[in-house]
Amino acid sequence: MGKHVEERTALVTGAIRGIGLAIARSFAARGIMTVITYYDWLDDLEEMHRTMKETGTPYHAVSADLRDKTHAENAVEEAIRQFGRLDILVNNIERGGWPVVHGAYTPEQWELEFNTTITAKWNLFNSALPYLRKGRMSSVINIGSIAGMTGRTGPAGLVFNDCYSLANRALGLLTRQWARMGAPEVRVNELILGFFETRHGPGTRGWGLLTSKQKEAILQHTPLKRTGSLKDITSAVDYLVFDASFMTGSRIVLDGGYILGCEGVPELPDGVVQPGESTFGGSRAPEC
Repeated sequence: MGKHVEERTALVTGAIRGIGLAIARSFAARGIMTVITYYDWLDDLEEMHRTMKETGTPYHAVSADLRDKTHAENAVEEAIRQFGRLDILVNNIERGGWPVVHGAYTPEQWELEFNTTITAKWNLFNSALPYLRKGRMSSVINIGSIAGMTGRTGPAGLVFNDCYSLANRALGLLTRQWARMGAPEVRVNELILGFFETRHGPGTRGWGLLTSKQKEAILQHTPLKRTGSLKDITSAVDYLVFDASFMTGSRIVLDGGYILGCEGVPELPDGVVQPGESTFGGSRAPEC
């Protein structure tokens, strides 16, 4: 697809690496001008710029601690200053402290997880909504986690901690509330992720701390028996932004079936009822 044919501007948070950067690059490849925010992982900053420049589409990077309302407002205003409009918001900012990494909670860790996963998204949505209402086929995607569905249980119990889980549970409520607030001009949906490369899976510090048995337990609990790829995510984002024009206040669970679990479905047994025999004990069913 040629450059700038979309005539839209996107704001993608947490885009210095991993999922956020993959989404931003996917938009830019379509010719969508993109504002990307980052806060930490500064060792990846040079690679982030290289990746975005390769697309040939204008972009703008903003350093922002989105837990701060002023920083969130500035990120949105930068999109307007740079490109004159805002059509797409991907709320990718989050913070999850793996139990296997952080152990028991400290007050500071609890506040960090909640404020990054929920307060930052809240700040950004409310700052962006007035501009999104003026956009073209505007869309918001909240990136969430199956932690909000599983909690700290099962094989995921070493990955998803309490505050991160409850924050992602709360995100579902905000998604539905924001869909009502944005309608009819702005669609708001949630993409709920399971175990992926760069998030909850390979390429993360926590994954490297799990034993082989613990990793295998997660994969065996996932019917598709693998972790997801960045392409899986960008494809789902593309669907929500460009194709799901009648979807709002909804969610897509992209987890390889982890929520379903590993329980199999048994073959149907032969049963004891013979052909023509009634299940009521006689050869005929009772008359009504």
